[in-house]
Amino acid sequence: MVQFLGTVRVTPALASFAPYRRQGSSFLLQRNGLFPFKRIIQASLQSSMFLLAYTTKLFIWWFHDLLIYFTMPFTKLLWLSMSPLLTGVFITDISSNASAQSPTEKSEIIFLGTGTSEGIPRLSCLTNPLKTCPVCSKAVEPGNKNRRLNTSILLRHPSPSGMRNILIDAGKFFYHSALRWFPEFGLRTIDAVIITHSHADAIGGLDDLRDWTNNVQPHIPIFVAPRDFEVMKKTHYYLVDTSVIIPGAAVSELQFNIINEEPFFVNELKITPLPVWHGPGYRSLGFRFGNVCYISDASEIPEETYPLLKDCEILILDALRPDRSSSTHFGLPRALEEVRKIKPKRTLFTGMMHLMDHDVVNAYLAKLKETEGLDVELSYDGLSIPVRL
Repeated sequence: MVQFLGTVRVTPALASFAPYRRQGSSFLLQRNGLFPFKRIIQASLQSSMFLLAYTTKLFIWWFHDLLIYFTMPFTKLLWLSMSPLLTGVFITDISSNASAQSPTEKSEIIFLGTGTSEGIPRLSCLTNPLKTCPVCSKAVEPGNKNRRLNTSILLRHPSPSGMRNILIDAGKFFYHSALRWFPEFGLRTIDAVIITHSHADAIGGLDDLRDWTNNVQPHIPIFVAPRDFEVMKKTHYYLVDTSVIIPGAAVSELQFNIINEEPFFVNELKITPLPVWHGPGYRSLGFRFGNVCYISDASEIPEETYPLLKDCEILILDALRPDRSSSTHFGLPRALEEVRKIKPKRTLFTGMMHLMDHDVVNAYLAKLKETEGLDVELSYDGLSIPVRL
């Protein structure tokens, strides 16, 4: 297990309601005095129906205790039999009001990027006088789902210490993705970054994390495999060995945590690595959290990884192009073979290049649900899906 070293956000408390908590069933005049009347007068000055209901409830409690203290046993018995009926109405109203104001926080995955290393559109396509690439031409249109930046997701999940934001990969275009989607989804902090592999489209944005560690939070934990950390020592040497930084320079404050191909915990959430091949001899990691499996860069899934994919409900899988695989990525035909083998309830493809037209490919995939019962589709930048962890 890897210890989390990031910031901790305090869960909001209800301390302001502490004075109204009932302390017992016996009424002590010497202890309480006329304080209940003071609370009633103060609360009655408010126009809110909620406070009016709560005031009435307080009066019933106080009057109930007063009768118990001063009246005969018969009267006390009669009041006790009526009290639940009278107070229950107000308890129900207050509970329903509180639940409406404090909805249960649920986990979700936000797709910050779903494209290749160079992103979509390609500059070479946009500057081509012949305009032979329909996908890149569409991608420049506002809101078009063919516009894709480096593959990355953000997992939001509630924990005992508050809502957590776990980022998987921070590639070359990460900051552009964050500019687009962090304000859109009300995101601010990054509680951890988990790295799948050490290519530029996965770690090229580590330097941009300085905006968070300089202005939002003191540091960000990075979870990375040993082989990829060795690469970072060269590509981001100044982030690993901060002694080489020029005094006064403000760079990302990162805390590196080395992970192996064994389960570990991030912000109280269990993460299971899913080892895959990303080209001959190059190891990459997917990750499983709950019943969600994420494999963004793969050309082969080793046999020993398949048991870790058992009972996967949501599979997010690499699918580079519509016709064939490359030496480092699944193409759509091979990705569909993996879906049939893994048998998830739902699959979202990611890592698409400019040959994958969002609407065209999704129309084809929709037919597979009719013919084979496969729930498969392309993801897109800015997609948010609820998940169960």
